[in-house]
Amino acid sequence: MRKKEARILIVDDDEDILFSARVWLKKFFTEVITLNSPNKIVTSLQSHQIDVILLDMNFRRGFEDGKEGLYWLSEIKEINKDIPVILMTAYGEVELAVEALKNGATDFILKPWNNEKLYASVNLAVDISRKNRKISQWENLQEHSKNYELETQSPKMQQALNTIKKVAATDANLLLLGENGTGKYVMAEYIHQNSARKNEPFVHIDLGSISENLFEAELFGYAKGAYTDAKTDKAGKIENADGGTVFLDEIGNLTLPLQQKLLTLIQTKKLSRIGETKERFPDVRFIFATNADLKKMISEHRFREDLYFRINTVEVELPPLRERKEDIPALAEFFIKKYEKKYGKSHLRIQNLDEVVHYAFPGNIRELEHSVEREIILTETEELTLTLNHSVAEEKISSLNLEEMEERLIKNALKKYKGNITLAAEALGLTRASLYRRMEKFGI
Repeated sequence: MRKKEARILIVDDDEDILFSARVWLKKFFTEVITLNSPNKIVTSLQSHQIDVILLDMNFRRGFEDGKEGLYWLSEIKEINKDIPVILMTAYGEVELAVEALKNGATDFILKPWNNEKLYASVNLAVDISRKNRKISQWENLQEHSKNYELETQSPKMQQALNTIKKVAATDANLLLLGENGTGKYVMAEYIHQNSARKNEPFVHIDLGSISENLFEAELFGYAKGAYTDAKTDKAGKIENADGGTVFLDEIGNLTLPLQQKLLTLIQTKKLSRIGETKERFPDVRFIFATNADLKKMISEHRFREDLYFRINTVEVELPPLRERKEDIPALAEFFIKKYEKKYGKSHLRIQNLDEVVHYAFPGNIRELEHSVEREIILTETEELTLTLNHSVAEEKISSLNLEEMEERLIKNALKKYKGNITLAAEALGLTRASLYRRMEKFGI
């Protein structure tokens, strides 16, 4: 029987319960994590994507009222309302368990449990978790895509969208090009949701934030004992996307050795986890993206030409916002509505819209969104005046080389925030790891 890809978290202060539940459930699910204290739940949810939680209702000796279980149930739901929680309870606590069901628990298991009942309950919860995650992803996509990127008055963007709509229904490899903040992630999600794979996983992998020594472990997974910290078998992100779509972002940041590994995966459509010889054949569709000039990188022997031709069966370039000014008013209005709802405000409008439309937006759509959100937070009236950094914008236009512009933006952000990596990364719309890699790339 093939194990189902799922991460189960069991929380109980009884080590015997943890051991027996883990041994039984490991037969059916790829990863089972145990905690002997509920105080560690928040940390686990922050560091892992948990599919199902099995939660005891009592953790202190002499207290059998189940209030701790109800408390931690509410804490879990506050962090992520979509995670199914199965309560483990004694016979005398059934009424409490029923109350917990009303408060969001998925099911409850009586101690001592029947193994078959335990498996059935967890298996159903895993299916519910996957369904919840897909619904959540779809709602997020709807929120981001309605009137955002997908409706346009720009001829250049219309041309890009026409191509994307044609290729979405196929399994062809697609390369999305464009500056940071032009909407490559949104387009990748749109393609996935308009393909035959829409009911399967959409997995985004930011190659710019993965260090070289973790590349294989993250993408391909590893077997137990493959290295010191490999205490269990773990599927990689490619394998977890089986049946769905893998969006490989920032592909221009890969070193040549990693480019070779990726090329082999694309060519053979098979992989092996680190530490095992078994070959696996995940069925995935690839979408790639970069803001780098790959043709220039090929001429400089920094990007493999054979990989380039593998990834760009179809190539689409998303225009920068300064080349689709017709869309700025609609995009600004979309972001106003979005953040009015988030921050409990209404009837907001941009006072300097003419200036905004003629601004070059070096950070593209992401900069526009951040500018709108910032003003909505800070402004106490209904009139918004977006703060525009004209000096950076003018400097941006002076060069059309993407890498030169990226380097300049990074230097400007670091200068503006006096070397504070966290603030600079946030302003650029990057993770700290992505910014460090770019700084290393440009020798900053």
